[in-house]
Amino acid sequence: MVSPAPGDASPAPAVRTVLGDIAPADLGVCDAHDHLFLRSPRLPGQELDDAEAAAAELRAFRAAGGAAVIQWTPYGMGRRAAELPRLARESGVRIVAATGLHQAAHYSPELLARVRADLAGRFVAELTEGIGGTGPRAGMIKVAGGFHGLDRHARHTMAAAAEAQRATGAVIGVHLELGTGALDVLDLLCGSLAVPPDRVILGHLNRSPDLVVHRTAAGAGAFLAFDGPSQAHHATDWRLPEALATLADAGFGDRILLGGDTTTAGARSVNGGPGMPHLLRRHRERLELALGADLVTQFLTANPARAFAADWARAPQESR
Repeated sequence: MVSPAPGDASPAPAVRTVLGDIAPADLGVCDAHDHLFLRSPRLPGQELDDAEAAAAELRAFRAAGGAAVIQWTPYGMGRRAAELPRLARESGVRIVAATGLHQAAHYSPELLARVRADLAGRFVAELTEGIGGTGPRAGMIKVAGGFHGLDRHARHTMAAAAEAQRATGAVIGVHLELGTGALDVLDLLCGSLAVPPDRVILGHLNRSPDLVVHRTAAGAGAFLAFDGPSQAHHATDWRLPEALATLADAGFGDRILLGGDTTTAGARSVNGGPGMPHLLRRHRERLELALGADLVTQFLTANPARAFAADWARAPQESR
């Protein structure tokens, strides 16, 4: 747990896990974007809704050297938040849960109509009080853009996320559809909505291997998540070493995060897919051959420790 520094009445920056706040240095080797539970009408029959399969996946990840998983599953998509503390305790893997809202296509119109009026208040409550009022607290905000653009739903959701970020200090993770729209997202969040760039994580950039966009986003100060290995149809694996080397050579090695993004039951390692362990087995091994072990270790440890830490106690509670 986090303790105040000598002479400082406020706690130091902390990562908010489902078992409580921890010092960033205690996060360890981190899968910075993944899912233990996930339901969506866009993934019929492939729901991640089996607690024992989730437990087995965490054990496999732990055996591969993993210490922490950031679950980016937002509100209304089957987070099963009440299961997360038990899974964290039993596996020894630190888990960070998300609040937030995905693209409109993942929800019924009735649910969206019910929650849109006070999204910021909902996000703040889940970050500070607990998911569902009594569950573990979320440790990040997850929102989403569209394919090469931002629709009305995305803009409304991101405005709420920005308000909640100001109230809590939490980082905002952004699903970029097939890796597109990164600069539009930064224009909105960090320009119009004044979110500090280092409080934004741009997800799925590996799926759009545009080195100019990557470098521009890193130069703006955002974190860049390259998540979802072994999706060859997204040019994920074979272009990744080049993209990461380009960023590191330009001085942006401290902005890079790596994740697995397991979104279907068939993708779990316990069902024969790559799953969470792949990130620390073949994927890490391949990146180390191209980039060196020290740099890849930084991607998996020091960078997520900074990205997901927040000054929770110091942030003004202005959104409620």
